[in-house]
Amino acid sequence: MFFLLLIGIAERTFGQFGFPYCETFQEGIQRQETVLGGTAALTDGVLRLTEALEDQNGYVYIDIPFPSGFGIKVSFEYFSYGGTGADGLTVFLFDAQVPFFSPGGFGGSLGYAPREGLAGLTGAYIGIGLDSFGNFGNGVEGKNGGFPGASDQLHPNSVAVRGPGQGFTGYEFITGVKTNEAGGNGLPVDQRFVISSGGQGSSRITDPNLPGYRKVFIDLEPDGDQGFLLSMDMMVTVRANSPETVRIFDKVPYAYPAPEELKIGFAASTGGDTNFHEIRNLIVEVSDEESLLKPEGVDIEGLVACEGQDNIFEIPTESISLPNENSRINCIRFFETYEEAGDESGEICEKSNCGEKGSILSLPEGFFSVIDKEGGFMFTPNVGFQGEEVSTYYTLTDNFGKTSEPKLLKVTIREAPVTLTLFADGVPLEEIFLCPGADIVLEAYSEEGFEFYEWYKDEVLMTDTDDGKTVAREAGEYFVKALNENGCPVYSNTVAVGFPDFPQLVIEGPVTVCNPGLFPDIRDFIEEYNEEQFDYGIETPEGDFLVNEEMDIQSGGLYHIRVKPMVLDCWSNAVPFEVSVPETELEASVDYHLNGTGMKEQSDEGILTDDEVYFVDTSSGDIVSWEWDFGDGETSNLKSPVHVYGQKGDFRVFLTVKNREGCVSTSSMAIAIKRSYRIMFPNGFTPSREEDRYFRPKVKGIVKMELMVFSAWGELLFKSEDLEMEGWDGTLNGKDLPPGRYVYRADFESRDGEYITRSGKVLLIR
Repeated sequence: MFFLLLIGIAERTFGQFGFPYCETFQEGIQRQETVLGGTAALTDGVLRLTEALEDQNGYVYIDIPFPSGFGIKVSFEYFSYGGTGADGLTVFLFDAQVPFFSPGGFGGSLGYAPREGLAGLTGAYIGIGLDSFGNFGNGVEGKNGGFPGASDQLHPNSVAVRGPGQGFTGYEFITGVKTNEAGGNGLPVDQRFVISSGGQGSSRITDPNLPGYRKVFIDLEPDGDQGFLLSMDMMVTVRANSPETVRIFDKVPYAYPAPEELKIGFAASTGGDTNFHEIRNLIVEVSDEESLLKPEGVDIEGLVACEGQDNIFEIPTESISLPNENSRINCIRFFETYEEAGDESGEICEKSNCGEKGSILSLPEGFFSVIDKEGGFMFTPNVGFQGEEVSTYYTLTDNFGKTSEPKLLKVTIREAPVTLTLFADGVPLEEIFLCPGADIVLEAYSEEGFEFYEWYKDEVLMTDTDDGKTVAREAGEYFVKALNENGCPVYSNTVAVGFPDFPQLVIEGPVTVCNPGLFPDIRDFIEEYNEEQFDYGIETPEGDFLVNEEMDIQSGGLYHIRVKPMVLDCWSNAVPFEVSVPETELEASVDYHLNGTGMKEQSDEGILTDDEVYFVDTSSGDIVSWEWDFGDGETSNLKSPVHVYGQKGDFRVFLTVKNREGCVSTSSMAIAIKRSYRIMFPNGFTPSREEDRYFRPKVKGIVKMELMVFSAWGELLFKSEDLEMEGWDGTLNGKDLPPGRYVYRADFESRDGEYITRSGKVLLIR
């Protein structure tokens, strides 16, 4: 009998395995199991494997396993035209159990055999090549054997068969026919034809009455345990209105035991020569149809379905008979009457199709629908039909395409329960979050009484409760199922119970207040701070608890911080952190003097390019490091460095200091370097005193000098161009001049090329 699985919404799936496979390629690809690769593309009502271009490689394989025990028949139309005659097309079968598909080498190997270091088709069982150019039937490019003759001899217009292989082993030449030649491998003169429909510039021929039409029929008839007997016919039209069927192979022994299941595919390629290669109207069916038996079902009565619900059932294997070896159910189909179910008229592709046809049956009382390909189906009764019995018919189709006789299926509709609502602590909720170690009571509420309850967590039955209450102690999604007196179940809503993770609290410390008047925002110190999901709170040294935006630090000391998910009322354990306030505020300050004199300027010229500027740190605070930036690209980490600029300009000096707590303060000052030289004249001199017996300027940065002294009436008294001279001693021609004021003039050249003239009066003192 049938088993009731569960009530709920189910997704209907319609896959396929086994016979028959029918794909026209004329109205798009009908099944997702048809897989294209390389240059293959659906176009203009055909599956085109190659364009008439050089170096094209295309393939298609059908990802459906076909049982091999009763043989395989294949038919398809193919079109080879429009190019210069290469390379050809293969139809192949390979082991359905290989974990992945990979074609063989292309070119003359036609996607089946190995080629020049490229492995052959994965799990290859048989490959039949329709070879225009002639390389598939010889032994070059790594292939194993070929037609009689030299290994590199071309065999154009031939049909060649190659055997099983894997990687670089096997794929041996089995047999072949040259379709346009005489001889042992040829055909009678009245049956000869070329593989291609036409040469360069020709078009596709789809009418069997037109010259160039081609259709292939392949039959692998079981030969005991010895493999198959291979037969192959081709419908060929050489003369208008005279299509002929040419026998290519007639029960040729193919003595290789087949895998339990096979898959089929096609490949084509071009090289230096070209052709369009196309196929359409592909049919794959069983060869030994007469040896197959139909599956057998049984009449089913006593099923119960609940109105307004999706009732899912499954056919147990013990209720049916699958007489064919390696047989299994491919699909179930439903029909309103016996006559409709028993109608087997129509083409094979129509009557054995396990697609949408028959997968849904709509009746006034409800609708039946298939939900999987191996016996699962669903019945959804409409509201208002409780107490009624619904009769329908079903058939089973196995993977050989054989369909059972119709069998009766009866379902009684019963009244469904009213709504069942799940409450958490007396409140209807969709989700609830608990603190660590907490639990919550879940209870089912309904206007109807129930005697039986099943509780589920994450869709797994809980075994510790069977009444209307349970206690949730673990995270998960909970719901309850109850049965009414009619045996109809009802499912409650789902309540999600969660235990949110608490983040790990880390304070990027130490927390130091660098400015006693400006305390930091503690949120800036919390690693991975997330105000959108979590609440934060601190306990002050005074015992106050401040939350989120209220977390205001106003003093130093020991604090404690906690965190919690916003959806909870429980806080994490406290994490302590210290707030440090330095005793002395850190404040950077800078000063300078020149040349170790303690003075900022030594003359009106200001600071010279070669003056030694002594920078002085005048900062306050417990400083442990200094960083100077002199403004000219030079730096120092000394407390009070000395710096020579060596160039004129306006510079800004920065001093950055840091204390032990990591606080930082910066100060700056402007430095102007105005001159590269200095000239200082004395106001007077006394020749009788040793310390100032000569009159001359003190200079720095001067490379040339001319000094002249005149009397008050303009008489030249002294002149010298010697930069190293002692100066004027107050005499003229060796005689002392009287005391008084004299006039001087001096011309200079600085080291950077500037010319300077200075003049003035000097007092001679006796």
